Amino acid sequence: MNVLTILSYTFKFFWKQELMKISIITVCFNSENTIEDTLKSIQSQTYQNIEYIVIDGGSSDSTNEIISRYDSIVSLHISEKDRGLYDAMNKGIKLATGDVVGILNSDDVFHNDTVVEKIVLGFEVDDMIDAVYSDIVYTSHRCLDEIVRLYSSKFFTNKRIKYGLMLPHPSFYVKKTIFDKLGYYKLNYRVAADFELLARFLVNNVVSKRLNIISVRMRQGGVSSNGFLWRIHQNFEIVRACKENKIYTNILLVSLKIPIKLFSYVTGYNLRRK
Repeated sequence: MNVLTILSYTFKFFWKQELMKISIITVCFNSENTIEDTLKSIQSQTYQNIEYIVIDGGSSDSTNEIISRYDSIVSLHISEKDRGLYDAMNKGIKLATGDVVGILNSDDVFHNDTVVEKIVLGFEVDDMIDAVYSDIVYTSHRCLDEIVRLYSSKFFTNKRIKYGLMLPHPSFYVKKTIFDKLGYYKLNYRVAADFELLARFLVNNVVSKRLNIISVRMRQGGVSSNGFLWRIHQNFEIVRACKENKIYTNILLVSLKIPIKLFSYVTGYNLRRK
């Protein structure tokens, strides 16, 4: 625990203020092969005031049995049919009672055991901050220690949204009041509801801050990265999301995101940061 953390906790103790509550939501469906890594990642965090909500879509495998073994860290566990990933996320967000809300996918883990602590500090240094984000790394599906590439948020600016570029969604933590004010994930998007929500938040002057940390290890794969046709569909949804939020773009501009990402990858690749 660093000096800033100790000073923050000491201040809150003497002034009898409660530590900020962080609501972390995991949505899952038939995730028996990965969910325990996610649960252990929550369990290992040094920060204690975590509300952990798990929303399962009615798994038929052993997912819920595994979750039940971790009832000491799971604040709320629901298993029922839903309308998909984003519907489950919305359900969890609406049930959350924390000051800040974030998503940890059922095949992802935190990069280390101090990530939530650093996220909290990111909010506490300035009361005007509404959201924080950081970097993530992709790993091989079979081994979370086998890092494949870095998804850096270093080069993100609001001006790059029109190219389909966005900060890493799994690293995004935002005050619950922002969801109450600006809404939730839109269910009429199949693969880009996370892009649309982030774009909506950022163009509505949500004050965000980049943390110079790697926050999440994310297994390669996922609904938005499975095959060429999904990529094409995602691009058209990104164009629609921009237009709905009054951001000028077109399919040609969005198609430029790959070379722009490649440039950022080549110039910004650095896995040594902690």
